[in-house]
Amino acid sequence: MTRVLIIGASSGIGLETTRLALSSGYRVRALARSADRMSLSDPALEKFSADATNRDSLEKAVAGVDVVIQTLGVRLNQLFGPVHLFSDSTNALIPVMQAEGIKRLICVTGFGSGDSDGAINCFERLPFNFFLGQAYQDKSRQEDLIRHSDLDWTIVRPGILTGGSRTGRYKVIMDRSKWRNGFISRADVADFLVKQINDRSYIGQAPVLVN
Repeated sequence: MTRVLIIGASSGIGLETTRLALSSGYRVRALARSADRMSLSDPALEKFSADATNRDSLEKAVAGVDVVIQTLGVRLNQLFGPVHLFSDSTNALIPVMQAEGIKRLICVTGFGSGDSDGAINCFERLPFNFFLGQAYQDKSRQEDLIRHSDLDWTIVRPGILTGGSRTGRYKVIMDRSKWRNGFISRADVADFLVKQINDRSYIGQAPVLVN
C-alpha cells in the first residue's frame, strides 16, 4: 500500500487531502505542528507533530514513505511581514527526500506564484500585492527550489480557495495563454492532489486549478 506524507496536514487543503487520501485507501503520515490535535482517526493514519522546517524532524517523517505532498499555509496575521515558511521548509525537505531516495513531490503553491505572476490582471494586481505579496514571493522561491531539484515534482497552483464541497468539476489549465484566476474549493484541490499520487501525467508541470 502506498504511504503518503502530507506536510501541513492539520487544516485547509492539507486536512482535506488527508481525509481523501485515507478514504482512497492510502496510508497517511500527517505532519503538522498540531497533528496530535487532529480530530481525524483512522487505522491508516499516523499523526506526526513536528516543525516542517526542521531537517531532523523531516528525516524521521519521510522514512518509509513513497510520496510527499506539501500543503503549507500561513495565518492571516503572518501575511504582512516577511514570509519564509515555504522556501525554508522546501529547502530542508529536498535534500532529505534525495537522501532517502524518495522522488515524488507534489507541492501546492498558488496562482500568482512563479511565472504565473504575469497572468494576474491589472484589477487584481494591487490587492494581490498588498495582501499576498510577501507570501507569494516566498512561494516563488519555493517553486524555484523545486524546479532546480532532480525530484519528480508537480507544482499545483489553485486559484482563490473556498470551503465548498468536492465536485470534481474543475479546470486544469496548462496553456499559459489561458491562465486565469478563479475560485476552487479546497476539497477539489485535494481531489487533484490525491489523483497525482499514482498519476505521472503532470510530472515537471505546474498546472493552474480553477472552477
